Parts: sequence; structure tokens; C-alpha cells
Amino acid sequence: MNIKALIKKYEELWNEHSHFYEPVPYTSMVELFLKELKQLDEPQPVKVPPFVADWYEENKDDFEGNLYRCTHNIPSTFDGAKLNEFERWFLTAGTKPFQTLVNMHQFGYEIEEEKRYLVKVKGIVNALSFLSYHKNADIWTVTDKNNSDGHRAHHTRKELEEADFGWVFDCEGVEVEEVE
Repeated sequence: MNIKALIKKYEELWNEHSHFYEPVPYTSMVELFLKELKQLDEPQPVKVPPFVADWYEENKDDFEGNLYRCTHNIPSTFDGAKLNEFERWFLTAGTKPFQTLVNMHQFGYEIEEEKRYLVKVKGIVNALSFLSYHKNADIWTVTDKNNSDGHRAHHTRKELEEADFGWVFDCEGVEVEEVE
């Protein structure tokens, strides 16, 4: 919570109760105010994708030096296909990589839950047309669209890429749907 939000909250609370004969008990309001004042602008952990957390964990011991080397080594002109996931994130407008990494270093971080995808082969009307990983057999096949104890039909991008299925994101014969 920031200071403007705190002021607005207590102005509204005062206005709501100031016209009653019995306003909010003074001590209750002061206790609540002090509790929230102590939390005011308290630094919060940064939420980051898993690959950013991985880079940070590998580089936190000499953070400043490794951050400098990272920025120096990512070429200013590049072929996007040759960049890893972290480097693409680092160069993407709007990610605020320096601010994010420094805040991680100062205030800690939480890992965002990765997006999961359902991969369906187009043109097959059968319910068994979804790319699935069978956990016990350690094989990929097609099944229905639901996860179960035996197979996983919802995959992260990283899981698909590590199994050489990264091409599904660019294939016209495949539907890739983000799932919860």
C-alpha cells in the first residue's frame, strides 16, 4: 500500500462514520492505522519467471559483476534465434530488467507460475488428439485433454522445448491453447 491509498482509505472511513452519533471507537481506528502505517511502502518480493530466478541463483554471489558481464556480452545487434530465454527477456521492452534484478537482490523474489499449454492436432475430431506425456512410461503420445496421475496433457513451454516439441508454437497444423 502506498501513502496516497492509506490517506484515501482513512478519509473515506472518517467520512463514513463522522455523521453517526457513535463514531468508530478512536482506539480501534488508531490501532488499525498504526498497523497499516507500519506496512506502508514495505518492500515486497519481486515476482519473476522461473528462468530469471535461475539466472539470479547462478549469479547472485558476484551479482554486480555478473550483471555487468551479462549486459556486456549480449550483443547490441543480435539474431533473436540465438538468444536464450533470459537474454530475450532482458532485451524485451517493458521488462525493466535492471530494476527487476536489483529489486530481487535487495528484497527477495517469488517465482511466477509458468504458463501451461494444451497442444491439439488440428483436423482430428477424436477426443484423443492432445499431445500428452506418460509419466510412468516416459513417452509422449496423444490422449484426451485432461491431466491424470498417469499422464500430463498441460505442458510448460520449457517442457515442450526440452522434449523437442518447441515447433508446435509455430506449426499451422497444431492448435496451442493456454490453460489454467
